[in-house]
Amino acid sequence: MTVTAFRPRPEPDEVARMTSTAGELLEVLWGRASTAPASASQLRVLFVLEHNDGINLRTLTDHLASTPPSTSRLCDRLQAAGFVERVVSPANRREVRLHLSSRGRAFLVDLRARREQVLRAVLDQMPAAKRTALMEGLDAFCEAAALQMHDDAESSDSRTA
Repeated sequence: MTVTAFRPRPEPDEVARMTSTAGELLEVLWGRASTAPASASQLRVLFVLEHNDGINLRTLTDHLASTPPSTSRLCDRLQAAGFVERVVSPANRREVRLHLSSRGRAFLVDLRARREQVLRAVLDQMPAAKRTALMEGLDAFCEAAALQMHDDAESSDSRTA
C-alpha cells in the first residue's frame, strides 16, 4: 500500500501572500514586455473605459477611487496621446462622455499580446498538471473577484440611493 503525503488545505492568509507575490512577479514580467507610453494609472483608466464605454468623469473617478482633478489630468494626457476621446453628451451639454479611441483599443490589444507572450515563456517551464491546476485556481479566483466587485458595486449604489 502506498502512503501519500497529507497536505492540509492552505489557509486564506497563505494563499493571499502567494497571490500577492505572483501579482508582483507579473508586474515585473509585464514591465519587461512593456513599451507602454502609459503609466499604471493611465492603464487603469483605459481598462475601465474599455468595459464602461461612454461613462462621465465623475463615474470614472469613482471607479478609480481618485479625485476629479487627478482623473481629469489622466484623461488629458490620454486624450493628448490619442487613446481617449471626450464627447459632449447629447442629453446634457454640460456632461462629457469618455470613450476609448480606436488607437486606445489597438494599444490594449498589443499590450495584452506582449504580456501573454511573456507569460507563455514562464508557463512553458511548468509541468502540464501544474498549469491545469493554475488554470482551475485562476478561474475560481476570477469568479470570486467578479462576484465581490459586483457586490461592492451594489452596496455602493444602495448607499447613494
